[in-house]
Amino acid sequence: MGFAGAMAVAMAVDALLGWPSWLFARIGHPVTWLGRLIAAVDSAWNRSSDPPALRRAAGTAGALAVIALAAALGWALQSLLISGWMRLVLVGMLAWPLVALRSLHDHVAAVAIPLLAGDIAAAREAVSRIVGRDPAALDQAGIARAAIESLAENASDGIVAPVLWGALFGLPGILGYKAINTLDSMIGHRTERHEAFGWAAARIDDVANFIPARLTGFLFVLLAPRRSKALSCMTRDARRHRSPNAGWPEAAMAGALGVRLSGPRIYHGSITSEPWLNEAARDPLAADIVHGLTIYRRAMVLLAGVLAILAFA
Repeated sequence: MGFAGAMAVAMAVDALLGWPSWLFARIGHPVTWLGRLIAAVDSAWNRSSDPPALRRAAGTAGALAVIALAAALGWALQSLLISGWMRLVLVGMLAWPLVALRSLHDHVAAVAIPLLAGDIAAAREAVSRIVGRDPAALDQAGIARAAIESLAENASDGIVAPVLWGALFGLPGILGYKAINTLDSMIGHRTERHEAFGWAAARIDDVANFIPARLTGFLFVLLAPRRSKALSCMTRDARRHRSPNAGWPEAAMAGALGVRLSGPRIYHGSITSEPWLNEAARDPLAADIVHGLTIYRRAMVLLAGVLAILAFA
């Protein structure tokens, strides 16, 4: 945890500033840069004419190359920095764009605001920016469920995981993790094009998120108004989720709020059957998104506080 203080700095800067739109308009974002690299690898190496075994091998090589390049860039940048406390501050500033703390909060809040006002159309538009399911098929409960699930899962993928890997290894850790996560989001799908080519990307992402997902779930449990219910729901239902990792923060949040999450949903006109988390509970409402955001904020403050304590210990 030699870079715990740097990650606390990154979280604090992101909470205050986010990633300004004017800066994004001028230079983009490190994740979009990674996305262009991954798209180029996908286009060049993922040939439909190749047999599945060769496509899997190419996908594995491509994923490892992208991760290694990202980690090497982080190591090169970090090696140029001076030693001492100023180095930790600079590492934190360089890691800042890779921590999506404020962005996640603002995107989920953008769903809650119109939903609380009864504007279903605006809430559907807002939720379509953070989930892949068909927004037109979502009623109030479906919108609230999608927003809460996105909040819980992305708290792990977007903040806890990159911060954890950054605390352990500094810039190589956080950049390497963001490469892993971006690879999974772009090619780690069970589609005809990516079933074989994205196999390695999905498996590596599962490994990289194993501890962060469970840590996120326990953070939610600690700060839940119903700790015992959040803990029992997480330990009972987390493994029912289709993902080996996402079920932990989602089940913890479901128990903390006393609502049911996951369940059947519609993607591209087709119904996907998923098991419920906290099935016996009620459907979520707009107010539950607000309560979920409160738990999320407290969890992030606790995480930043622990990092700061580790830095000074």
